[in-house]
Amino acid sequence: MTVSTAIARLNAADQDFARHLDHLLSWESVSDDAVNQRVLDIIKAVRERGDQALVEFTQRFDGVDAKTIDDLILDRERLELALTRITPVQREALEKAANRVRIYHERQKQDSWQYTEADGTVLGQKVTPLDRAGLYVPGGKASYPSSVLMNAIPAKVAGVSEVVMVVPTPRGEVNELVLAAACIAGVDRVFTVGGAQAVAALAYGTESVPQVDKIVGPGNIYVATAKRHVFGQVGIDMIAGPSEILVVCDGQTDPDWIAMDLFSQAEHDEDAQAILVSPDAAFLDRVAASIDKLLPTMERADIIEKSINGRGALIQVRDMQQAIEVANRIAPEHLELSVADPQAWLPQIRHAGAIFMGRHTSEALGDYCAGPNHVLPTSGTARFSSPLGVYDFQKRSSIIFCSEQGASELGHTASVLARGESLTAHARSAEYRILNEKGN
Repeated sequence: MTVSTAIARLNAADQDFARHLDHLLSWESVSDDAVNQRVLDIIKAVRERGDQALVEFTQRFDGVDAKTIDDLILDRERLELALTRITPVQREALEKAANRVRIYHERQKQDSWQYTEADGTVLGQKVTPLDRAGLYVPGGKASYPSSVLMNAIPAKVAGVSEVVMVVPTPRGEVNELVLAAACIAGVDRVFTVGGAQAVAALAYGTESVPQVDKIVGPGNIYVATAKRHVFGQVGIDMIAGPSEILVVCDGQTDPDWIAMDLFSQAEHDEDAQAILVSPDAAFLDRVAASIDKLLPTMERADIIEKSINGRGALIQVRDMQQAIEVANRIAPEHLELSVADPQAWLPQIRHAGAIFMGRHTSEALGDYCAGPNHVLPTSGTARFSSPLGVYDFQKRSSIIFCSEQGASELGHTASVLARGESLTAHARSAEYRILNEKGN
């Protein structure tokens, strides 16, 4: 196999650096009109014909010989069977990863709270888990048991009563690792459907697929488009863009390590993005040489090559301070601080989905077993959003109890503000409760 890279080289000192960086980072998840209309038609069919539409779409799109919806349902016993079909080493790895993910997410649980004011007024917050969550899992060759753990375990830790998983099985291809992960993570029901039709079924419910409150998990352009359309009917986690990694290095890490860290994201797909930022120009040259040396050894060399050539970059900066500024400007999904003292720079990192500290902490550890969630904001959305977590499966209700004295005192304030907004009924409702006043 012949592969070659022509990874972009940028220098933060160049006058047009900002323009070149913006161009490099630009990515739009835009469905064309054909995809959009097809998804709308699928959603409409599932809403109108329920299970029958699911069976027909699964036959057509996945090549599965399903006669009824019963052929697309996997019970708990089937998930437990998957545990026996994977190797002992695989089961041990899944269980260890699941345990670490569970321990980490237990710390995210929020509790209800209240406090009482001097006049007896009680204010607080009630935290309640969602009733039911839907988990979309890609199927076939693009199967990710790690995503099952990362999506299902936080939901269970949050206290979600039922987690429903949908996973396509193209041409009947079942991934035992995915099913084993579902068993370990505590998934309650599994339907072997995928695509926009699976999203529609979760959002609106069918005779067999229960309606959920929130849909999480990755998928292709049809899945992403469907999630956009059903948002509001249900909650969604995010519309994720291509995977991305930004490595900030002081030039002292083994260049082969850094090259492989860049590959770890580039191998996802051609649109994935891998960027290295360093003040050491000679080190950037060494990493470029490592890329060329190691690329022919990779199983997914063609994908990596297209990703590196299309959206990758080696960026030279003035110093580490400017490297951090560039990192915050990019707001990456994954940020590796491959430096001598990462803790010293951590306070200056404002925007990143996950931060990997030090030379020995590869991003791959976070993908599988470190503990924190690998479902992260992409395409610069780390500026305003966070990793998936327990808090995504909990909702908060405000608690307000007013004593007689408290209602009277607050009534004066509410009355003034309500009348200032010309909302007389609001004002009089509050005024009725003011002591010695019955309203006007």
